Amino acid sequence: MTALKLTQIGNSVGVILPKEILARLKLEKGDTVFVTDSVDGVRLTPFDPETEAQLSIGRQIMKDRRAVLRELAK
Repeated sequence: MTALKLTQIGNSVGVILPKEILARLKLEKGDTVFVTDSVDGVRLTPFDPETEAQLSIGRQIMKDRRAVLRELAK
């Protein structure tokens, strides 16, 4: 567990993420992170949960309709 302090950034309040956390999340300056509610608080992730859900549906369709997609690719 890592404790982070809230810092005044202009008119807002922010958190400075240590290099180790940025490396674990594979984030760099300028990247976007998403905050979602979880059972025990909030979750910080570099992945958009909505996009992931859409991609999952797309992967399932491609798996189910593989033969049709091969024919269309010709």
